[in-house]
Amino acid sequence: MYDSIEIKGLCKFYGRKQALCDVDLSIRRGMFGLLGRNGAGKTTLMKTLATLLQKDSGEITVCGVPIGNAKEVRRITGYLPQEFSMYPSMNVGEAMEYLALLSGLGRAERKKQIGLLLERVNLIEHRGKKVKALSGGMKRRLGIAQALLHDPKVLIVDEPTAGLDPEERVRFRNLLSEVAEDKIVILSTHIVGDIEATCEDIAIIEEGRVLYTGTVDSLLEAAQGKVFTMTASKRELPKLKKQLSITGMHTQGSQVHLRFLADSPELGAKACEPNIEDAYMLYLHSNGTKDILDRIGGEG
Repeated sequence: MYDSIEIKGLCKFYGRKQALCDVDLSIRRGMFGLLGRNGAGKTTLMKTLATLLQKDSGEITVCGVPIGNAKEVRRITGYLPQEFSMYPSMNVGEAMEYLALLSGLGRAERKKQIGLLLERVNLIEHRGKKVKALSGGMKRRLGIAQALLHDPKVLIVDEPTAGLDPEERVRFRNLLSEVAEDKIVILSTHIVGDIEATCEDIAIIEEGRVLYTGTVDSLLEAAQGKVFTMTASKRELPKLKKQLSITGMHTQGSQVHLRFLADSPELGAKACEPNIEDAYMLYLHSNGTKDILDRIGGEG
């Protein structure tokens, strides 16, 4: 209880629109992935846990602290929002100094923490650089550093790798994994690869409801024997898109290589090992959200 987040029956409305519906989750120490498409309710859940939004009903405790005790929850929680910005005219060191001061850290502690954190996020050599001159990845790493200033027990990170190049995305994921060794880290994303690379426990959220909560391995196990590949001509593609739940495609010359979900193989198809994206799409499909698969299949 004191090293976990417990959520029971959480509901949140924006006017008449229900953003979260009876959410039940238990989140333990380590990296926890919250997976869902844009608009699924992930950011609303994150902001509620960070006490930036008030719940309408349900119960939440953060490391044993009721969510209603916002001051205490904020004392043990660090938050990196999806749209992160800092004072652009300040340099990195000045921005960290100012935020550490706002966090109530003493002079000696500020100096120690800022140096350690900038070293940890690989920004120590950029301490004198203006915030507005940082790359997108550097700004996200600076965001993690400021969220860790007061050494929180919980770190909440909302869509941190969106828009980052592949190298920066890998660097950021590795940083989060290091942080998660002694904290609860909640990673919200619609990028399946981020979950696959970092998380053991996950939840899938869609339209404000939790469709799945458990381990990545259990999710993959449920997709065994239901993922297939086949090669077809480009001429056949329009018909196949209507017939199959396609999760991926690759065009090569006049042919297209398809990856799709099915209970049994089509003629000429071969079974293959599922990845987490296959398992995620299968779960959405089995819960009545085939329109998502149709849109993804149409992007190839």
